[in-house]
Amino acid sequence: MGRGRSRTSGLLPSALQRLGRGLRRLPFTRSSDAPDRLEAMTVTETENDRIARVEHVRTRLREALAPLRDGEEGSVLFGLDVDGTLVDHDGEMSPGVHDALVAAASAQRVVIATGRSLGATLPIARMAGVERGYAVCSNGAVTIELDPSADEGWRVLETRAFQPEEALRTLREVAPNAHYAVETVDGAFYATPGFQDASFGVEAIPTDLDELLVLEAVRVVVHVPDLTPQEFAQLIDESGVHGVQYAIGWTAWLDMAAPGVSKATALESVRARLDIETSRTVTIGDGFNDVEMLRWAGVGIAMGQAVDGVKDSADLVTLDVWNDGAAEVLRTVVD
Repeated sequence: MGRGRSRTSGLLPSALQRLGRGLRRLPFTRSSDAPDRLEAMTVTETENDRIARVEHVRTRLREALAPLRDGEEGSVLFGLDVDGTLVDHDGEMSPGVHDALVAAASAQRVVIATGRSLGATLPIARMAGVERGYAVCSNGAVTIELDPSADEGWRVLETRAFQPEEALRTLREVAPNAHYAVETVDGAFYATPGFQDASFGVEAIPTDLDELLVLEAVRVVVHVPDLTPQEFAQLIDESGVHGVQYAIGWTAWLDMAAPGVSKATALESVRARLDIETSRTVTIGDGFNDVEMLRWAGVGIAMGQAVDGVKDSADLVTLDVWNDGAAEVLRTVVD
């Protein structure tokens, strides 16, 4: 299947002016009730149609993943996105996904790979039954090892930091009222006053933008709730920001990282540590920040509710998050 292009980043004045006008219109609160949230079903289908669609997906998964059912335990690496993949956009994990995760973690290598910070990733790893192993946080900027013998049960293995000053200064020129957050190497968050989000995993420390400019970051967040994700993506795509890696989420939410850093680069490092064949890697995701890891994997699988740009980067498409699409993949390999 064809692979979609990646996004890299420096904002041109005209694009920034349009962004600035949008940013000044509404207060900044990220919400799962955003009008552009993807719903579980966008067309009406009969029960027979639904059954046929589900069976078609399962058949495709069985055919593609059959080679991974052979081999020793621990020979398959799953790289799993969280929001929109393991949990829905209200943060709920279904019993089916939970059970499939626990079974997969006991038999193979399950690596949580998320845009969430360290503090918001650890609860998901524990819920998934991953007590030993690895997790990729902050879109690849932070990789941790889970180990019950370590202090607090985990240790940081790798971090990739960068200086966001130039990008933030450019944005501030046209969007002085925008809300920004900077995640630092130690897992702390510093954000312009009033900007808090559960994905931070900790309470953000209110910080003036002038102070954010000089911090060394592993991740920078910009939230623009009054633009649709499509409008925001087009605006950023036209602008051409340089010097950072970025991904746009399922709302008008922008994550920045160091150049060349992604979930894929972190997963490759984990794969090398574990000495797992690339052909025996499987990734599942639904967002633009998952595109690189979908391309990287031996088998990249998009969630059913993912937009076409993400699906085009995958080898297969599973069911959507409301129908336990990730569990279908895990059970196909592990059961």
